[in-house]
Amino acid sequence: MGLKTVTKYARGAGVVAYALFVGYSFLTGFEPGKTIGLNLGYFSLGMLKLLPIAFILIGLFEVWVKKETVEKYFGTKSGLRGHVGGILLAGTTVGGLYVAFPVAYTLYSKGADIGVIFTFIAASAICRVPMIIFEASFMGIKFSIIRLLFSIPLVIFSSMLLGKYLAGRNYRIRDGE
Repeated sequence: MGLKTVTKYARGAGVVAYALFVGYSFLTGFEPGKTIGLNLGYFSLGMLKLLPIAFILIGLFEVWVKKETVEKYFGTKSGLRGHVGGILLAGTTVGGLYVAFPVAYTLYSKGADIGVIFTFIAASAICRVPMIIFEASFMGIKFSIIRLLFSIPLVIFSSMLLGKYLAGRNYRIRDGE
């Protein structure tokens, strides 16, 4: 039996064990298990509402935005402007990393620099406008500003370093297997 077969069976066993646990929890009234099952349901419904629209928009981006435009604003010659553009684009992305990774792949396939892609992905995790507003309402605007003032330069710096390292090694993202 190969590794892929073992992995397939392990995933299947995990899904079955999860379903049995949640089912048993509902039958016996085990509250933590019921909560886990309900949370999965709420999360799944939220994703079903968000992802189809997001993927339609990604498809439109794929068709409507020219490769030359992406290369100009996010390509290897864009420099710091490309990283700032990646942060601004990430700040408006809805859906967090679930949407950011397909957008990042589309940007990469249209000629964006890999360092800018890293900036976009990292900024999608830390710089989204709704998240900042939520954070500021709980932690205060001063905290949010300080966090952004420290995190954004670190994201840009580390993305530039990693991008140059990978470019020096002629790294390419492979298409699906």
